[in-house]
Amino acid sequence: MWIAKTKSELRVRIDAALRPVILVPSMGALHEGHASLILRARQHAGADGMVIVSIFVNPIQFDSVGDFTAYPRSVEADLSICENHGADGVFIPDNSEMYLADRSVTVSENSLTKHLCGATRSGHFDGVCTVVLKLFLLTGCDAAVFGEKDFQQLAVIRRMARDLDLRTSIIPHPTMREADGLAMSSRNARLNTEQRADAPCIHRALQVAAGECDAASMLRTACEMLDQSPYASIDYVSLVDAETLSPTESLARPAVLACAVFYGDVRLIDHIVVGG
Repeated sequence: MWIAKTKSELRVRIDAALRPVILVPSMGALHEGHASLILRARQHAGADGMVIVSIFVNPIQFDSVGDFTAYPRSVEADLSICENHGADGVFIPDNSEMYLADRSVTVSENSLTKHLCGATRSGHFDGVCTVVLKLFLLTGCDAAVFGEKDFQQLAVIRRMARDLDLRTSIIPHPTMREADGLAMSSRNARLNTEQRADAPCIHRALQVAAGECDAASMLRTACEMLDQSPYASIDYVSLVDAETLSPTESLARPAVLACAVFYGDVRLIDHIVVGG
């Protein structure tokens, strides 16, 4: 498995690659959820194609310097996971390699990002779109694999690919969960013992709420259950249309019951599809 730290090193590898090239973008601190993304990419690449994992903690998508600084980093363990699950190469650039000091162009989405995480994380999705587009261009990937846990991110990336006529196909992959139901996330490693034991209440609350017969009851039930936690603080609980991501009260078509919850300064997200 090769490792490229610069764009020029990456280009040498890409120029020699057989198709298809499948990208798994990540910010590192890889876990079993990421491993499943790499395996999915390997399936799509086949025996002759190339699977590239990018590891880059993207500074421009963080709305808090403290969150960026505290984001877990474990490069050696990450490389082992990549190699053991079928990656052909890993791109690990530093900030100066990805962003020039006088950079002045970003990519923005102004419809799907009005609600959910976009409403409380100013500039977050501009940073996501910008870095993902750069990675698509740098790798020349035919497809890229994204986890469905970050439902809004997946929707935004799909919209960017559609609206900008990108030739990269977006491959979704189901949310991976721990045995107790907590959605796998690199941020889980930052939870203390009590917080980690409590965090599965997020998925339980969504599951119970999804059994209600109307939107208002779903939101009320989810909030009431999350409020019972001595450690969790709700950022939002929302029901949105699965396509437009706009708030909805209708269950006649697919909708997403989504939430973001803080455990101290650790922000966790989850969702469940309802209606339709």
